Amino acid sequence: MNEDKRMANPDRPFLPTFQLERQASGRLLFTDVNGDQHVGVVPVRAFPVAAPDEGISLVSTEGHEVAWIEQLQALPPALRTLLQEELALRDFVPEIQQIKSVSTFATPSIWTVKTDRGDTSFVLKGEEDIRRLGRNALLIAGSQGVQYSVHDMASLDRDSRRLLERFL
Repeated sequence: MNEDKRMANPDRPFLPTFQLERQASGRLLFTDVNGDQHVGVVPVRAFPVAAPDEGISLVSTEGHEVAWIEQLQALPPALRTLLQEELALRDFVPEIQQIKSVSTFATPSIWTVKTDRGDTSFVLKGEEDIRRLGRNALLIAGSQGVQYSVHDMASLDRDSRRLLERFL
């Protein structure tokens, strides 16, 4: 892939060398600078938790990267909005706002939590399913494959922090 497709010139606004539009079917249509089209491209974040707006790959249905976007914020507003909508459909990482209860302090345990998407319960299979992301952020894997995030442990209420600390 050409380096000019990968990097934006910092001296001038970034203008993508491709077009992206949503078809009536809901799938994305990617058209490159040569007019080659790829139906059904999927945006994939390189670092979905640590840097969600940096390093986004557009991948064809064959699994090949057709474009690389360094910074989502560098894109024109309409294109940025389209990609954000598509990424929101693809990425489902509820943020835990409160830990209401934990069935036991041994694992596996059932956690009942309040998230930004509503109340839910999940099974924590083992303490290794809680990963630290930086100083105050966590990623918690439920047994059904859903990842839950805690962006800042300090922002949780005292009871939630106390329950969480028993597993860290």
